[in-house]
Amino acid sequence: MKNKIFLCLLLGSVLFSSASGQKLVGGKNIVKWNLGSMLARNYHFSYERHIAKNFSFQLSYRFMPKGSVPYNAQFENLVNSNVLNFSRFEMGNWAITPEARIYLSLGRMKGFYLAPYVRFAQFDLTAPVKFSSGGTIPVQKNADFAGIVKSTSGGLMIGYQFQLLKKLVLDFQILGGHYGKAKGDLNFVASPPLTPLEVQNLNAQLASLELDPYKFTYTVNTNGAQMKVDGPWAGVRAINIGLGIRF
Repeated sequence: MKNKIFLCLLLGSVLFSSASGQKLVGGKNIVKWNLGSMLARNYHFSYERHIAKNFSFQLSYRFMPKGSVPYNAQFENLVNSNVLNFSRFEMGNWAITPEARIYLSLGRMKGFYLAPYVRFAQFDLTAPVKFSSGGTIPVQKNADFAGIVKSTSGGLMIGYQFQLLKKLVLDFQILGGHYGKAKGDLNFVASPPLTPLEVQNLNAQLASLELDPYKFTYTVNTNGAQMKVDGPWAGVRAINIGLGIRF
């Protein structure tokens, strides 16, 4: 359903701009590759279309293959938990971001802009929780909770787009932020099944896991465990640079 909405928005912007009959230097379309996101193993591409006067519509797609978390040490300090095994933590994600761009200068698709946007994101996570086997000689084990967390949020971006050449543009995204909601399910399948003492120890570890401000519920049995999270979602779009071709 969401994909159909995006296609309708994109088609509407194309039809509207075509009807305007305005001729822009270099063209009404820009395809961009966000260079800065590569530092965090993200691949980020955008399509921008001029609509009318100082307005345009942009649709962006970002994805990160699942793997170790970029800047793992900083991530560990941010979460600050002794329950999670960060050396085994893995994450992948994708996001679709439609945005309206309002250019504050007289230029069309160039100069300072404000960009209200909506972001739909999905995160593929493996979050290992440490627990003990108990017994005479306890062994530390990992319960690898794997699953999907989805978020929907709205925000605002401030930036400046340079027209370098007739067909070449540089999109300097200065600062942005978004806020919304997220929910997800993570599951751990035990193989072999957990002993009663392991069930007790894993249950105690999950009870001590702090995920504020998220609502966090879980169940544990001999076959494994299930975890549900639900709560607010916030993010920052920091300084980034996109290189684009105009046509």
